[in-house]
Amino acid sequence: MPRKLFRYALAPLLVFALASVTACGSSDPVETETSDVSTPITISFFGSDANPTWNSMQDEVGKEITKATNVTINAEYDVSGGGTQKIALMTASGTYPDMIFPKGSISKLVEAGALIDLTDLINKYGPNIKKVYGDDLARLQYSKEDPSIYVLPTNAGVGQTSFDAGGGFEVQHAVMKEMGYPKIETVKDFEKVLKDYKEKHPTINGQPTIPLSLNADDWKIMITVTNPAFLSTGAPDDGEFYINPETYEAQLHYKRPEEKEYFRWLNHMYNEGLLDPETFTQKTDQYNSKIASGRVLGLIDQDWDYQQAENALKSSGMAERTYGHYPVQLTTETKDRSFQDIGAPVGYGVGITTSAKDPIRIIKFLDWMSSDEAQILNQWGIEGKHYEMKDGKRVIPADVQDKKTNDNTNFVKTTGVSGYTAFAVHYGDGVKDPSGNYYTTNFPEQIIAGYTPAEKETLKAYGATTWKDIFPQKDEFPVKPWGAAYNLPSPDDQEYTVNFQKGQDIVRKRIPEAILASPSEFDGIYDEMVAELSTEPMKKMEASYTQLIKDTVELWSKPVTAK
Repeated sequence: MPRKLFRYALAPLLVFALASVTACGSSDPVETETSDVSTPITISFFGSDANPTWNSMQDEVGKEITKATNVTINAEYDVSGGGTQKIALMTASGTYPDMIFPKGSISKLVEAGALIDLTDLINKYGPNIKKVYGDDLARLQYSKEDPSIYVLPTNAGVGQTSFDAGGGFEVQHAVMKEMGYPKIETVKDFEKVLKDYKEKHPTINGQPTIPLSLNADDWKIMITVTNPAFLSTGAPDDGEFYINPETYEAQLHYKRPEEKEYFRWLNHMYNEGLLDPETFTQKTDQYNSKIASGRVLGLIDQDWDYQQAENALKSSGMAERTYGHYPVQLTTETKDRSFQDIGAPVGYGVGITTSAKDPIRIIKFLDWMSSDEAQILNQWGIEGKHYEMKDGKRVIPADVQDKKTNDNTNFVKTTGVSGYTAFAVHYGDGVKDPSGNYYTTNFPEQIIAGYTPAEKETLKAYGATTWKDIFPQKDEFPVKPWGAAYNLPSPDDQEYTVNFQKGQDIVRKRIPEAILASPSEFDGIYDEMVAELSTEPMKKMEASYTQLIKDTVELWSKPVTAK
C-alpha cells in the first residue's frame, strides 16, 4: 500500500538548540486566512534554471504534495538558464512572484529590497528547516553587515557524501575498451586515446568522428571550457576566482600561469584537428545531438549537461557510446579536487519576495517540504509505485530502475521523483533517516544498480565499483572554511558588479580567440587578456571579493544571534 501522507500542522513556536532570533523589520508577519494549511493556495514561483521536466505538479509526486499541503505551485522557469535578464526586469518593475530561485542574482534582489528576511519565519514556523541545518544555520546569513536570511539553500543536500562522480574528463566506454583500458592521468594521456581511436575509426555510424567537443553556449562556456582550467590544475571550484587557502586573497583564476598552459593545450587540440571546430558556434541542442549520434569520443563536462544525449544513446542501443569519468590533470603534480569537503552547503536556493501576500503560509509549505516525510516522497516517490519495503529497506523495483536509468527525463516528468528539491532544505547523499534508510537514492548499491553493463565493465577494468573510486577522495584535502565561493552572494557594490561583468566579457572573448588562434599567436592573445584583467579597477574588484571571503569565514565562525 502507498505510504499515507499526513497533513502537517506546525506549532506556532518550537524551541530548538539554536538561538532564538527575531527578524529585522517593524513587525512580525501577520497570520491571514490562507495561513491555515487547510485552505488551498496557489503560490507563484520563478526559477532561474531551465526545467524541462516540470509538469505543473500533475505528476504523481506533485499531486501527493498538493494533497498533503493544499499548495499548488504556479511555476515559470528560465528556458535559457541563469535568470539574469528576467530578474532585471522584475527589479525594474518592482513586481515579483511569491517565491523565487534567483541563482546568482541574490544580491540584485537584496539591493532592490525584493526579498524578505526569513529569520523570524524560520524561528516560528520552520522546525524542520532548523532540524536539517542544526548548528550550521549561521551559514545561511547573507553577510557580516546584514546577517539576514534571504534564501533557503536547496541546490545541495546537508551532510552530503557524494558516492559517484559526474564530472571530470569523459571518454566513451567503447573507446577505452578498444584501447585496452589505458591509464589516463594527464591531458596528454586523454589526447592520445582520442587521437589513436579516431585514426582507427575516422567515421562512426556513417558520420565523421569527433574526438572532443565542448559546449560553449552562453554561460555553459564556464562548465566545459573555463572551469576545467582550474579543476585540471589542482584548484578547487570557487567560480571565477582562485582563493589562496592561506591568506584568502582572491584573484580571477585565469591569471594562474598553469591555467594558461591548460588553454595552450586546448589550442593545440584545435590545431591538431582534435577539438570540434564548431565548439564556439554550436548551441546546446546541437552539442547534444552530436553526442546522441555516438560519434563524439570525449567530453570535458558535467553529466547533467549531456544527460539527455546519454539517455538517447541508451535508448538506441548504444550504451557503449556513453561515457566514463576520469580525474585528468595537466600534469601528474596536482590532484583533482572535485570531492574536497566544502562543509554545509549554502548559496543557491529559494527565497520569499515582498510581493508575497502570505509569507507564513509559504514558509509552512517550505518547512513541510523539508520534513522527513516530504524528503522521502521527493527522493524515492510513492511506496508501492516507485519503491517497495523489503525487510525494512526501501528498494526500487527493476522496472522502475530501468526507466530511471534509460529514460530519466521522461521518468521525472511523469512521476515527479526528485523534481521538487528546489522547494526543500534537504539532506544529502549518505544521510540516513530514523528508519535506517538513506534519504536519497544515491548510495553505492543503488548507484551500481543503475550502471549499464558497459559502465560496469569499464569500472571493473580499473578496479573500481563507482566513478568516485577513481578520483582523489575528500580526506586527501582540508575542509574549505569558505565553502564553495560560487555559492556566496557577490559583493553588493555597483562598481564591483560592473567590473566583474567586464571581466566576464573579456574572458568570453579572449579565451575562444586564444584557443582558435595559431600556436604562434596564442601567447600574445592570452597575455593581452591577463593584462586586461589586471587593471586597477580589476584589482579593486578582486580586493572586494577577498574581503567577502574573509568576512564569510569570520561570520560562519559565530552562532546565529538575536537581532
